[in-house]
Amino acid sequence: MQLLDGKTVSQAVKLGIKDKTTQLKAQGKKLPHLAAILVGNNGASETYVASKVKSCEEVGFKSTLIRLDEAVAEYELFEAIERLNTDNDVDGILVQLPLPKHISEEKVINLIHPGKDVDGFHPVSVGKMVLGQPSFIPATPYGIIMMLEHYKIDTKGKHAVVIGRSNIVGRPISILLNRNAYPGNCTVTVCHSHTPNLKEICLQADIIVAALGRPQFLTADMVKQDAVVIDVGITRVPDASKKSGFAIKGDVHFESVAPKCSYITPVPGGVGLMTIAALLMNTYNACLAKG
Repeated sequence: MQLLDGKTVSQAVKLGIKDKTTQLKAQGKKLPHLAAILVGNNGASETYVASKVKSCEEVGFKSTLIRLDEAVAEYELFEAIERLNTDNDVDGILVQLPLPKHISEEKVINLIHPGKDVDGFHPVSVGKMVLGQPSFIPATPYGIIMMLEHYKIDTKGKHAVVIGRSNIVGRPISILLNRNAYPGNCTVTVCHSHTPNLKEICLQADIIVAALGRPQFLTADMVKQDAVVIDVGITRVPDASKKSGFAIKGDVHFESVAPKCSYITPVPGGVGLMTIAALLMNTYNACLAKG
């Protein structure tokens, strides 16, 4: 069993981006600029955005953080997005999700200019990805692809089972693993809460991507020997033994599943770190696309 170490891979990606950004600066060219909007003070969202801003600093990007009150009117958020859309210095825009219930996430995603959609959620980005055209790929699936590529994991002709069908992870990773490219060329089965015989399907899988948001759902009796397991889940579970009062658990029961795997991602320290690296790569590419 070998760990797919998100820290190692994300650092390699960041170093590559930092080198490229340093070259841009030496040539007197524009530096990539990521703008993030944070609505309210959700603890997890605060942590995620702080990590993204810090990562921008590490690779030499410019970053802007716009904080809006939890009770902000929907039109005020829309106006903030429109200002960023028309700001030529801003290359990438992300609005941290989830948003308060009175704000439509769909409207927000649609409002971001496709050329600045570094989260890869806009319908234009998704459509291009499905058609195999150059586009911004959603950051978490993009991070998974980077990880498979870094470890040179063979995907051609493999049976990949994706558990979860969200627009953020499940659906896009199923498309990417199915594409005629590397990593890709898998035969993909997408499973979800209404899939019968889920255990039997998982036991046929060479690669399993667990992205359903249910801690420790995937157990050893669902995984065949030498499978590759990608754990996208990250859930806070009460744990009195921890100073924080909780532990971070993935969708995979790591202790029982890991001994059966050829490769497996840990939680934390796996896919989550790759998500930020992928976001930085999208932002760099958005800057380059401007010429």
